[in-house]
Amino acid sequence: MKIITESQCSGYSKPGHPETPERISRSAEHLRVQPDWDLEWGSPTEVPDSILLRAHDRSLLDRLSLQKDFDSDTAYFPGIDQIARRSVGGAIAALDATCAGGSGFSLMRPPGHHATRTAPMGFCYLNSMAIAALEAQARGFKRIAILDFDVHHGNGTEDILVDQPGFAFASVHATGYPFSGKEHRGANCFNYCMPGNTRREDYIAALTRAIEDLRTFKPDLIAVSAGFDAYHGDPLSEQKLEIPDYHWLGDTIRQFQIPTFSILEGGYSAMLPELITAYLHGLSGKPLATGTQVPAQP
Repeated sequence: MKIITESQCSGYSKPGHPETPERISRSAEHLRVQPDWDLEWGSPTEVPDSILLRAHDRSLLDRLSLQKDFDSDTAYFPGIDQIARRSVGGAIAALDATCAGGSGFSLMRPPGHHATRTAPMGFCYLNSMAIAALEAQARGFKRIAILDFDVHHGNGTEDILVDQPGFAFASVHATGYPFSGKEHRGANCFNYCMPGNTRREDYIAALTRAIEDLRTFKPDLIAVSAGFDAYHGDPLSEQKLEIPDYHWLGDTIRQFQIPTFSILEGGYSAMLPELITAYLHGLSGKPLATGTQVPAQP
């Protein structure tokens, strides 16, 4: 498992905003001290405009350098255009690790899955997942399955990839922001929209259906938008997943036994480092960390 990260992505913040630098720094620190786990570490790659423009209009790239907030959730920061490019570079580096025969996880910010073809939104400036998926297709992957388990709909990834041949997209999310994803869209975008305070077992059942739908697509690559905000203690959701559920997710994806890479999307609780670790342990075929509290099974 190769972790892609760098300190530059922690170089911006807004007081009171939940998408903080500590999401990355604390998670990296936690991964570095895991026992009996020889993780590799890498840095983002440089990404030329030609790769970005497969997913985004030129107008969006130009807009990133204008010194004006994008919406009430998505502020302008000095240098955010270059920082967002580095986050995309993390996703591409995670893909590189997978193409080299391993598995990659991009531990970067800002997240990306809300950014549409033409507009940043929802803490997201460039859609790292859609860009990396399109790059994977350019490298020769024929059938790319994208699983988005962030608690918020991956509307931007859907916007970019809907009805694009060679892709299947599945998003399991809750009602609420960005107020989309209530139904399937096009021939290849499958949405599983859950109400607030969904029973844990029902949420897991929706995740299972999404994964099985992607299995029937018979992909040769799995790309995961890994958001950890369906966790029961997350301040931006009302869902009930527990740490072991993220280990189960990783292990279930591992059982596809095909190339896989993942990128960090959301997740805003103090437990984010433990949640990421549980997911990556599952993805690596390692047991849940000793001492993790396992809740009663549904």
